[in-house]
Amino acid sequence: MVKLYDTGVYLLNGTEVVTSAEEVKAKTGKEAVPGEAAKGTMAYGILAAHNTSGNMERLQIKFDKLTSHDITFVGIIQTARASGLERFPIPYVLTNCHNSLCAVGGTINEDDHMFGLSCAKKYGGVYVPPHQAVIHQYAREMLAGGGKMILGSDSHTRYGALGTMAMGEGGPELVKQLLNKTYDIRMPGVTAIYLDGEPMKGVGPQDVALAIIGATFGNGYVNNKVMEFVGPGVDKLSADFRIGIDVMTTETTCLSSIWKTDEKIREFYEIHGREEDYKELNPESVAYYDGMVYVNLSEVRPMIAMPFHPSNVYTIDEVNANLKEVLHDVEQKALVSLDGAVDYTLQDKIVDGRLYVEQGIIAGCAGGGFENICAAADIIRGKYIGSDEFTFSVYPASTPIYMELVKNGAVADLMQAGTIVKTAFCGPCFGAGDTPANNAFSIRHSTRNFPNREGSKLQSGQISSVALMDARSIAATAANKGFLTPATDLDVEYKGRKYHFDWNIYANRVFDSKGEADPSVEIKFGPNIKDWPAMAALPENLLLKVVSEIHDPVTTTDELIPSGETSSYRSNPLGLAEFALSRKDPAYVGRAKEVQKAEKAIEAEACPAEALAELKPVMNKIHEAYPEIDRTNLGVGSTIFAVKPGDGSAREQAASCQKVLGGWANIANEYATKRYRSNLINWGMLPFLTEEDHKALSFQNGDYIFVPKIRKVITGKEAEVRAYVVGAGEDWKEITLKLGDLTDVEREIILKGCLINYYRG
Repeated sequence: MVKLYDTGVYLLNGTEVVTSAEEVKAKTGKEAVPGEAAKGTMAYGILAAHNTSGNMERLQIKFDKLTSHDITFVGIIQTARASGLERFPIPYVLTNCHNSLCAVGGTINEDDHMFGLSCAKKYGGVYVPPHQAVIHQYAREMLAGGGKMILGSDSHTRYGALGTMAMGEGGPELVKQLLNKTYDIRMPGVTAIYLDGEPMKGVGPQDVALAIIGATFGNGYVNNKVMEFVGPGVDKLSADFRIGIDVMTTETTCLSSIWKTDEKIREFYEIHGREEDYKELNPESVAYYDGMVYVNLSEVRPMIAMPFHPSNVYTIDEVNANLKEVLHDVEQKALVSLDGAVDYTLQDKIVDGRLYVEQGIIAGCAGGGFENICAAADIIRGKYIGSDEFTFSVYPASTPIYMELVKNGAVADLMQAGTIVKTAFCGPCFGAGDTPANNAFSIRHSTRNFPNREGSKLQSGQISSVALMDARSIAATAANKGFLTPATDLDVEYKGRKYHFDWNIYANRVFDSKGEADPSVEIKFGPNIKDWPAMAALPENLLLKVVSEIHDPVTTTDELIPSGETSSYRSNPLGLAEFALSRKDPAYVGRAKEVQKAEKAIEAEACPAEALAELKPVMNKIHEAYPEIDRTNLGVGSTIFAVKPGDGSAREQAASCQKVLGGWANIANEYATKRYRSNLINWGMLPFLTEEDHKALSFQNGDYIFVPKIRKVITGKEAEVRAYVVGAGEDWKEITLKLGDLTDVEREIILKGCLINYYRG
């Protein structure tokens, strides 16, 4: 089904795979050098066209368009305003698809929306009202363009199937674009995703995506690389099918994606009235890739990603055939994910030898596409979901899709079967809608199934869990009243309805400034919209207290700052910070605030040890080796250790919440994603790396780590930092911390204390 190559490969004429330069010469008569042939990829051409550095090893990218939603755009614009924003220099679309319910926290959600509308008017942007479209569907319908690049403040910013290289990053990276700066990265590797064969009836895009994720996530095969989709199998897939695979590439931890394009993609642009935005893309006659993922589409079967990660994949047939064993394996893995905080079992889901689920959902940027929902309607037509615990909800990804589903009868088929059809909303993907009952099991065509992402709260003793599936098999399960069923088990006549896009739906509701700013507009604020607190520059020397220690193999951004109802506080930095690590380490906030007392004392020109008595013996030990250290040249803050933090969401608040609580660094064995490491840097935090075994660290929770001359290390472009652990017994141990690759701009941001300070000068 999926095969990974252990070497780089050459692709000839977009179809033939060879593994050596000698073979290339034998077949083409041309000399082949990997570095030169790598320029033949589609990714290289697009990156080169957007690079402003003149150096293809050190890219400085200017994007064509930006997009954000309502739990990110307030913080981004507030940061940009504090840094001198006068107008949006490129098209910037503000969608409202995350806090659309306006049901939590009083008036604050709609306050954020009015903030967005007033900013779109003042700075020259586009404002998409709530329930009109989820962020990525609007981008597909209205923003994507062949050979273009889009940057979004959501991790699933992926429009590669339409010929657009898109990236999801934390808010500060969008701030840089708003201030006419660049996105600075090393030239990424490019991995070919070679699609062959053709999907069988009943197999959908989520099945293919989960198969790829299962093969590539754990080994980091495409980590921070561009996934380039090629091969004859691409031609067999509709635009919607390609989009459904593409959006899930985020879960492999890749940087971005790009697909070859053809007449089916041209037709997509024609349907949406934008044929001029189509561009044919293909790799050159000889193209070199760092690796290759071979996918035989004909062998893909309906898949399921069991809790609690999209890479925990099985075929549905495997689960049904080995039910007790698979559920036991999930329960054992949950001991790590849930830290034993609740009793977790799935064995009670076995009813008469079959797996019974309580909820099915098709939603958002992954599941809410036209073809997915039409297929679901075809499967469930004439059947009923029953009157027991099982419920079924469908969220079309945009109002134009919803309207067409109403016109062609799909909505009627779904509703007659007992399905609830709702408006465009991302809530089920991050815990703000359709939260299941305690101990319930939900199957979803959405993007993630991390712990608690469906809305339950470990700290309150609540737990439910989510498995990811394709819309077709979810509908098949619904047709069987909640008993797990692959769509391939049903004999279904798929109508293959044609999509018609109604441009007027957006024309009548979306505010589009056409790029014209109006400085006279007053921005509308609300009581929850707060400015960022002042942040100090990096001190000459740094004293860090370890206030949380996480030994899970991977730590998601959901665990660093929860999603769900906390999203309502994304416009309030200090208010949101109260929730930091609340699901993973509830004592973190209190510990961080206690350490912050010392830093506040320094800011007030007082003795830090007077504000935090436990510092006295620590400072005594430091003075034995560094007698010159005092409040004038020392900063005190907190740090956390995690093995591999930052998987999942692009949300910058995973870092900024630590910063406003006095955090100065993270220490990790590695960072799960480039975007989380960038978020740390943009908030002035040191992205330390340690090579120590995480089970035998020379420091532990509660220890202090003294980092002398840290400012000199950063200015001197040194790669390593000599630091000293001052433990509870006042012992003194030297350790080495590494900084990884830092650009000159990143070093300057760290020195200034955060991106806001950097732009203020």
